[in-house]
Amino acid sequence: MARKPVTWYIATPADGIIEMSRQAGTPVNLAANVGQVIDHPSPCTSLWYDESSFSYFRMVKRVGEVLEDTGIWPITWPVRLWIVEPRGETGNWSQRHYPYRLLSHRIRVLEETDAHLALGPCGRDVLTAIQEIPERAARWATDWDADPEGLHERKRNWELCGGRWAYSVAVGVSRNYRESAAQTWIEHLARNTVDQALADTDTSLMARCYAYGRATGHAIAAQHQTRFQTYLLDALRGVELDSPAPVAA
Repeated sequence: MARKPVTWYIATPADGIIEMSRQAGTPVNLAANVGQVIDHPSPCTSLWYDESSFSYFRMVKRVGEVLEDTGIWPITWPVRLWIVEPRGETGNWSQRHYPYRLLSHRIRVLEETDAHLALGPCGRDVLTAIQEIPERAARWATDWDADPEGLHERKRNWELCGGRWAYSVAVGVSRNYRESAAQTWIEHLARNTVDQALADTDTSLMARCYAYGRATGHAIAAQHQTRFQTYLLDALRGVELDSPAPVAA
């Protein structure tokens, strides 16, 4: 049986330039070279060790890890996702530790593909969840500042009774599916969205931190929504924290 061809990916900022190439002063624009073969502008001589931050073209075959080690900072959206073909000699830092990565000094840019794939199979839903965060963040922050002591205690109970466990499960599953970079990016996007939503408010620091936790759980639940059962998704989202506080007898 013939093996399925391997698809290799590179992610760039919205302008299509490999960020590490820009930082090295030798910008490589994938958007301007679709269908073309590109030679590395300053190839290193050692195989396969970095002599600079941009010694090779770096690509991955597990798209959920494509956002790792891109040089893109601060983390933002949108990005662009490219399917490339390595040409010539290829290698790796360590096949044992990085079996999904490949290095080369020459690539062909085959095509641009949907960037949401970099956030996992449910990437579109993740982006939708992040778009919901501004309205939710305002409510989370208001809830905290209205009753900081009471919500602190409820949050602590939620973390001990499932919230922390659900997050650790998500981290492990992301690692197993080679989506650790996707989850890291998702968490940053969620927190950045909270910052934007609360930028011009008098929200307390602790209320903002509470909103961070709720926002990341909400977005990560979208990442794993087809893998986890409802109770685990609810634990990530902190559903019980949105219900009215129980009245003391």
